[in-house]
Amino acid sequence: MSLHVSASPIALETSPTLMRIAQQQAITLGHRLQEIPFSYVVDGQPVGYSIDLCRAVVAGLQQRLGGVPLEVRFVPVTPVNRFILLRHGEIDLECGVTTRTSERLEQAAFSYPHFYTATRYVALAENAMRTVADLTGRSVVSTTGTINIEQLNALNRRHGLNIAVMLSRRHEEAFAMVDKGQAAAFVMDDSLLASLVARADAPERFRISDEAISDPQPYGLMMPLADAVFAEAVNQALHEYYQSGAIHALYDQWFLQPIPPDNQVMGLPMSAELAATFEWPDAHDPSRR
Repeated sequence: MSLHVSASPIALETSPTLMRIAQQQAITLGHRLQEIPFSYVVDGQPVGYSIDLCRAVVAGLQQRLGGVPLEVRFVPVTPVNRFILLRHGEIDLECGVTTRTSERLEQAAFSYPHFYTATRYVALAENAMRTVADLTGRSVVSTTGTINIEQLNALNRRHGLNIAVMLSRRHEEAFAMVDKGQAAAFVMDDSLLASLVARADAPERFRISDEAISDPQPYGLMMPLADAVFAEAVNQALHEYYQSGAIHALYDQWFLQPIPPDNQVMGLPMSAELAATFEWPDAHDPSRR
């Protein structure tokens, strides 16, 4: 049974984030530039699965704040600066692809999960690389500021693979390095790798590893650490959205249907773990662990 009740007004003095939002009648959302299908830009406007989910949260917050319309302001964020912008109050909510880990829970609060991903690598199909052992002695790239680079370094040390670890500033840059033969593999979230392969001019040239480097981990909307009232309000809005069933149509729209700008289809069916999260959100609330 759900632990949540119908939305009720919030005592704004208990939440500095909601106080600022109410005073400005605006909420600032952090978004990514090219994380298809989660958070990216088409014709100058942020779109994606995470963006639509955040818009649903904003609608729920408006109700809790008495129905006053909120202006939605967007600020682009990167893997490097997202925590800094959140900590400094330059964004109220990050709508992207940030993995929730125990270490990151010391830097930010996280919503209920909205996706699960594992770390894998992509390589040229002609090199027949499928397992972690296939990375031995090779040059492997990952994106700075991500958990994936930490996992790659830990894997390298733990198994003595003698990997030459390379850093890139953007996922697209790392993928291009594999395409050009400058790196043997690119280590990243498998969902993001699938998106990059789908968008490539010749997707058949690439193969995502069979073996994962990590267990499945959750993506969550990232929120200010020291504002439990705001985090609860965001999670209540998500809880209601999940329980309404609207989340299933949203998932289908972004992962199983053609999406802008090129009408590509991600082809990623909902996992059993994610379906369970949507059905029982409270069981996956990081604040209850």
